[in-house]
Amino acid sequence: MTIVSGKTTNGFTYEGDYEHANSDRVTWTATYRRSGVFFGMRHGRINELRDIPMKEVDEVVKDDIEYTWVQTT
Repeated sequence: MTIVSGKTTNGFTYEGDYEHANSDRVTWTATYRRSGVFFGMRHGRINELRDIPMKEVDEVVKDDIEYTWVQTT
């Protein structure tokens, strides 16, 4: 399991983790907060990562975590 964290464009911070479900897919979960107050959780799956270098997977996961939250708030 790999841990990621960041801040969304709409001002929420998140802490999440992801793990490889198989060679070309990861599953992730994230908890979102604003000013330390819990606002929600989301989870997701990213497919077709076979051609993505391992060092770039973190950024792909962070982008998906961002998109999932910003799209729903």
